Amino acid sequence: MKKYLAEFIGTCLLVICGCGAAAAGAGLVGTSLAFGVSLCFIAYLFGNVSGAHVNPAVSIAFFLDGQLEAGDLGAYIMSQIFGALAGSGILKIILCLADDKVTDYRGTAVAANGFGEDTLLGLNFFGALLIEIVLTCIFVLIVLRIANDQSLSLFAPVLIGLGLALVHLVGFNFTGTSVNPARSLSAAIFTSTDALAQVWVFIVGPAVGGALAALCYKKLFKEA
Repeated sequence: MKKYLAEFIGTCLLVICGCGAAAAGAGLVGTSLAFGVSLCFIAYLFGNVSGAHVNPAVSIAFFLDGQLEAGDLGAYIMSQIFGALAGSGILKIILCLADDKVTDYRGTAVAANGFGEDTLLGLNFFGALLIEIVLTCIFVLIVLRIANDQSLSLFAPVLIGLGLALVHLVGFNFTGTSVNPARSLSAAIFTSTDALAQVWVFIVGPAVGGALAALCYKKLFKEA
């Protein structure tokens, strides 16, 4: 039960800190650092309890790699979704309590992902899906490699946090960077834009990316 609670709390913290930075207008670098630093400390806090996946794409990869049982996979994903919903709900309340002028300027969106007119570069849905698959594959491959290398155990949270910051730096202006279905779903539910109609891209893309990362990890590092 502790590991599910750790996934709930960890995902909630990730959303509050990462999405909170984006919603507050931290911009590309600030938001990327917020997500990366948040994951670093979450990993130090809960790594020994649950592995600090805080992301369904990561849990899918660990399941496909044989490091997570099917029952735990479902429980992990549900814990992550509810944790993300709690985090987005808290952000929504905070934003609704902001000054009217600020609310009018930024709306009450809680850093939802999007494509087309909802992004700076106007990327279409296929482009958004592709970049989410690629970035999630890169990030989850980093997680798998580092998490399974005992020589890097002391610095693993920092390195994994840097990996998340990296993919956010790349994807922020394209889609807002998801690489995490739980974070995207919760933000879409609590935002005032049409993000909910687009959220399927940010569920399917990271899920496929996580599965590809597990396949790459097996082929590159486990097979002779």
